[in-house]
Amino acid sequence: MRTDERDATPPRPPWPFTGREDERERVRRSLAAARPGTVVTGPAGCGKTRLVTEAVRGSDHARAAGTPQARHTPFAAFAHLLPETVTLHRAVHLLSGVRLLLVDDAHLLDDASAALVHQLAVHGRTRLLVVATDGAPAPDAISRLWTGELLPRLALEPLPREDVARLLPGLEPLTVNRLHRLARGDLRLLRDLEAAVRERGLLTRLADSGAWAWRGPVPLTETVRERGAAVLDRPCRDERETLDRLAFAEPLPLDPEDLNLPALERLEADGLVHVDDLPEEPGSARPGATRTTVRLAHPLHGPVLRAAAGRLRARRLARAPHEYGPALDAESAALTRRLDEADVRAMPTPVGEWLVARGAPVPPGYAALRARYARLRGELREAAAWAREGLRESAADPSCRAELALAAAQSGDPTAHGDTPAAGFWSAAARGDVDGALEAMTGDPYDAVRIGAPEKVIDRLSGVFAAHADALVRADAPGLVRAAEALERRGFLLFAAEAHAQAARAHRDPHAARTSRTRAVALARRCQGARTPALSGLVFGELTARQRQIVTLAAAGLSNRQIADRLTLSVRTVGNHLYSAYARLGASDRGALPWLTELPDAQPA
Repeated sequence: MRTDERDATPPRPPWPFTGREDERERVRRSLAAARPGTVVTGPAGCGKTRLVTEAVRGSDHARAAGTPQARHTPFAAFAHLLPETVTLHRAVHLLSGVRLLLVDDAHLLDDASAALVHQLAVHGRTRLLVVATDGAPAPDAISRLWTGELLPRLALEPLPREDVARLLPGLEPLTVNRLHRLARGDLRLLRDLEAAVRERGLLTRLADSGAWAWRGPVPLTETVRERGAAVLDRPCRDERETLDRLAFAEPLPLDPEDLNLPALERLEADGLVHVDDLPEEPGSARPGATRTTVRLAHPLHGPVLRAAAGRLRARRLARAPHEYGPALDAESAALTRRLDEADVRAMPTPVGEWLVARGAPVPPGYAALRARYARLRGELREAAAWAREGLRESAADPSCRAELALAAAQSGDPTAHGDTPAAGFWSAAARGDVDGALEAMTGDPYDAVRIGAPEKVIDRLSGVFAAHADALVRADAPGLVRAAEALERRGFLLFAAEAHAQAARAHRDPHAARTSRTRAVALARRCQGARTPALSGLVFGELTARQRQIVTLAAAGLSNRQIADRLTLSVRTVGNHLYSAYARLGASDRGALPWLTELPDAQPA
């Protein structure tokens, strides 16, 4: 079949290298040092190949890769580097002259190629960079590279949400969350989904924010079908019926009369469903007891099953409108209970996510609760997005308006929705008017601790918040660090960043102060544009005037040569200033500088 050149879809350019700067530098350092190499492992699609490609860019290296089709052909991965007929001993000798050998998809190597890689690691004359996928069966010779401690191992985690957001500019936070949740760290799937919703015209512009939103079903692309094969291709009819029921109404109570328990047991054994024991709601007939619910294990599987169902099947399985309320109320109660326990760690919320994904109206009370939960986690853009969802249903809802104002004010925009009382406190605090802020405070007394006035409210606080206030009153730097760590464990990332920043100012040891400042910056970067008084001065506090000047230009995107020409300096001098600035700022390279330089300046810590 001939394809007209005009009809061919041009290849999409790769995404910019994002979020793996620290890991790239670790790989580069391991290759530059007198070490035998490194093994990089991680989930499928998490960016391992891109990472190592960036790490070896510009270096002299050879490359080999395993493939499923050649797993039974000896030395197939090294066919381009070795003669047709070769023994293992001869192959080791021939490749010992290669300075750097990158072996991608090592879990797919044939046994002879795997043995060759292992022997090269034992001999140590060839520096190796080996990439393997977690959870995939690998030849023993490959897995023994790290289990036998021949090579150090770098285990990659899925790309965090804040880095995924940098890859998806222009999309509103709830759409970014949806894509991130569905892909679950698989960047190939993420790219496929993002391209499909753009190319198929599934994005709509939101009038209140100008961002683009995706609502509606998941497009069943070839990649999506491949990732959903575990549920789509389930041969047992009872299992498929159970999966479909969960897809349209998860979570479901574990009712032996309503669900097929043998089918559920098989699905749980295969990792396709989760069974959760949740406490009964307050006021129930069984206080202190638990209720068991079932939900799908992978967030992509529900949308895939719903998209693959026919209209009649979907109509039969879908929840009736009167059933949404109780399910949403149960989810709201679980969120409220977490807030009462001062615990805002991430938790499954399938009902609310499904409402938003479908484009259904979100009740303002639920939207305000989700906004508050997100704001306390430091997810300020997400908090604003949830508040806007509630305001679309009820434009005057006071709780949603207050949450939108708080998210905007703590993002450094105290003028947004300034007619609400919630913004007055942060507006005054941003100006440095602590007394005015305290006079305007009508909400959480802990806010006074966050702006440095703990003595005013310490007797009104308890738990970790009281510990934070007490440490701040006494200028107890180690106590502030302990409070920050406790806050982080409970999911309060913005509060933890602020406590670390306060510890940096309280420390007398410069090294300890720098450690706290670095931790504060790392946490604040995860808080979606947070700009609060406690975070001011984190960045430029210890830099010289020249370093500030150079860092500002580097953050604007200028190269070392361009900075040198503008400031009449040598390129080497610019590089030395940047290196010193990175050490003080806790940054690995200039990729972090745009965010760092946006923080408000203040007096040195």
